[in-house]
Amino acid sequence: MSVHVSVGKAGLILGALMGGWHLCWSALVALKLAQPVIDFVFWMHFIKPIYVIEPFEIARAAILLIVTAGVGFLVGSAFALVWNAVHKA
Repeated sequence: MSVHVSVGKAGLILGALMGGWHLCWSALVALKLAQPVIDFVFWMHFIKPIYVIEPFEIARAAILLIVTAGVGFLVGSAFALVWNAVHKA
């Protein structure tokens, strides 16, 4: 049984997931909660936290969301194209 994956839908889904994830990160930065979160993530991976989160900038957050959603769309679309090519009936 071969299932066709919609290239557009796969791109939109992964783009939305990646964009949404980075929207959450931007919200943490805006709320000044990102530093404790990243410190904890590094700590539980046995990494000494050395990074400092910079102040929130709306333009930088917009760029982050656009780029990550765009990359997610491209990767999701590429995955669907490869999947469909490999699973041709």
